[in-house]
Amino acid sequence: MSTVTPYNTTEGKKEQVAQMFDQIAPKYDFLNQVLSFGIHKRWRKKAVKKLVELKPKRLLDVATGTGDFAVEAVRQLNPDKISGADISEGMMEFGRKKIAELNLQNKIEFVNGDAATLPFSDNTFDAITVGFGVRNFAVLQDGLKGMHRVLRPGGMLVVLEFSKPRKFPFKQSYNFYSRYILPLIGRIFSKDKRAYTYLPESVAAFPDGEDFLNEMKKAGFSSVSWQPLTFGVASIYTGVK
Repeated sequence: MSTVTPYNTTEGKKEQVAQMFDQIAPKYDFLNQVLSFGIHKRWRKKAVKKLVELKPKRLLDVATGTGDFAVEAVRQLNPDKISGADISEGMMEFGRKKIAELNLQNKIEFVNGDAATLPFSDNTFDAITVGFGVRNFAVLQDGLKGMHRVLRPGGMLVVLEFSKPRKFPFKQSYNFYSRYILPLIGRIFSKDKRAYTYLPESVAAFPDGEDFLNEMKKAGFSSVSWQPLTFGVASIYTGVK
């Protein structure tokens, strides 16, 4: 699996990803809505719904960003506590403002941390969610094993991630959109020339579908499954510890 980074610098992928999200944080929620035509909200609802039967009381949202996944989890699951972990302080700053406006400070907390070195004890959480974050892990296996460590036995991991459409004509249409339209819009609004070029590059390099299920198995997850969404533009992956 090739390593794709946001910027052509000597810094590691983790540091570059944190820098990128710090820079685009002010426009991140707006661009998410515009570039996905609002579909990302439906995807997120479907992903969180996977946890309804489990009824998790303590939940971890990795790569939480501005906290949208955590907010949706409160709405559907009403757990006792959600910890949102991210390496971008810029993103979490906007997340804290959002949580305050929704009066959810007693439910959601933000902590600085990446998946590989999460600042939590073993077997802490009933469930873990990751929304559009695993492809940004510096080392995919390290991140998956880190999440497996803090998940309790019987707990579930739910990953929502972009994937590659494979059927004509959606494959061709998506490739054109992601290669030309998405970077142009992102560059205009975010003022970051690389951020929204990195996005399709990171999706192309990501081992999606069955390949990602194999990565989950290597990290110790069982009962893994995969559900493509919207002609394969995104996918929901689940696994149990």
